[in-house]
Amino acid sequence: MSDKTTHFGYQTVDVEDKQKKVADVFHSVAAKYDLMNDVMSMGIHRLWKRFTIEMSGVRPGHKVLDLAGGTGDLAAKFADKVGDSGQVILADINQSMLNVGRDKLIDNGYGNKVQFAQVNAEALPFEDNSFDIITIAFGLRNVTHKEKALSSMLRILKPGGRLLVLEFSKPEQPWLSKVYDTYSFSLLPAMGKLLVNDSDSYKYLAESIRMHPDQDSLKQMMLQAGFDEVEYHNMTGGIVALHRGFKF
Repeated sequence: MSDKTTHFGYQTVDVEDKQKKVADVFHSVAAKYDLMNDVMSMGIHRLWKRFTIEMSGVRPGHKVLDLAGGTGDLAAKFADKVGDSGQVILADINQSMLNVGRDKLIDNGYGNKVQFAQVNAEALPFEDNSFDIITIAFGLRNVTHKEKALSSMLRILKPGGRLLVLEFSKPEQPWLSKVYDTYSFSLLPAMGKLLVNDSDSYKYLAESIRMHPDQDSLKQMMLQAGFDEVEYHNMTGGIVALHRGFKF
């Protein structure tokens, strides 16, 4: 694969085309994103996100950036933790997802507690050493240049700050991989067709998970970007992993 091409699921596409293709996927699924999350994970995504909050070490007064924050599940939880002296920014590159997240948070009383920003993770428009915590949940695999994004996140973290990457990963057991493949490539597109009349977007999401770096590869990417004490925690048999790295 050349510098001018990249993966879009299992397809090879021009680098400049990937961002638009990913945007089209999330424009399509935004309105039913929460419903599909609950159906796809059988509600377990709430436990994954709860663990992410626990591992973040968030405290009152902290400044938090929730990247690829989508419909705001993590942003709302962080807002409860940082209090009036802290700040939470929900950021997403996709305007449709950001609109859904903003409407949901405003409806739930977080309109004055969370700020919103449309940003590209590869070139974050924030000052150096700005945030205590950055999270990106189920978003890094959709970024074209992951190394650029990780470097951009490192730059804006304060010394002592931490990055948490919650992402689908590689199951630990071969039997679970087989079950997971059947689910991902047969049931998932079928549910997408049934619930949102869009099987292609969910086919891409399944493929994008398989093309994402495995646990150890992502750990090495974070170390190469300059993060320290990088570790990961497998959940649900490795179907999901939470990576955490510090800036010292």
